[in-house]
Formats: sequence, C-alpha cells, structure tokens
Amino acid sequence: MTGAPRRKMPRPISPRVHGMIDYGTSAAVAAAPAVFDIPRVARNLFEGLATGYTGLSSLTDYPLSLKRLVPFKVHGAAELAVAAILPAMPWLLGFADDRAARNMCFGLSALTVVVSALTDWDQRNRRRKRASR
Repeated sequence: MTGAPRRKMPRPISPRVHGMIDYGTSAAVAAAPAVFDIPRVARNLFEGLATGYTGLSSLTDYPLSLKRLVPFKVHGAAELAVAAILPAMPWLLGFADDRAARNMCFGLSALTVVVSALTDWDQRNRRRKRASR
C-alpha cells in the first residue's frame, strides 16, 4: 500500500435522523412495560430510561431538540454509558429471570451501540467549516 490517506466509512445517521431514532426509542421504551407483563422494578427502570432519554434528547444540540444545551457528542457519550451498564441491570435489580425484561435490556443496549456506530457525530462541525470558507 502507498501512503495514500484512508477515507473513513461514511456514517449514514445524521443528527436529525439520530433525533428521530431517540424519540422513537423513548416512546417504545415507555410503551414496552404496558405491552409485556414485566416486574415492577423493570417497569420502573424502563420508565426512568424513557424519561431520561426524552429529557436528554429535548436538550441536545441537534435539530429536533427543544433547547440546545447538551453538545451532541456528550449526548452520545451518555447513551453509550447507559448502553454499557444496561445489560447488567436485570441482575443488579433482581429481574434476570424475566425473559422479556432481560431481553429488553439487551436489545436496547445493542440498538444504542449500533446507532452510535452509525451516527455522524461531526456532521454539524463539517458543515460549519464549509460555510465559513
């Protein structure tokens, strides 16, 4: 190989699409306890997650927020922190025997990691640089 610069794989999820995914995920996480018969402690976890995701999304510096207070990359770091601990929550909170609740934790964690990997966290910065030229 020559010393040619390598191009990064384009990331297809824009900040706007990421916001749509966030709000949709919040709604699904809020609705899931009503759909599945899960233990109260798991229900509380998912209601808290839905509230937290919605709150974070509404304050993130991206197109669908109510007030742009949280930098987009900080939003992403917070999501990954939740994704890292979420798989352990069924055991930490005592509902690991409930298959639906346990798998919701695993699924939400996996979704978060995949969306993060496919999100273009620098899109707004590149657009600002181009506009200032």
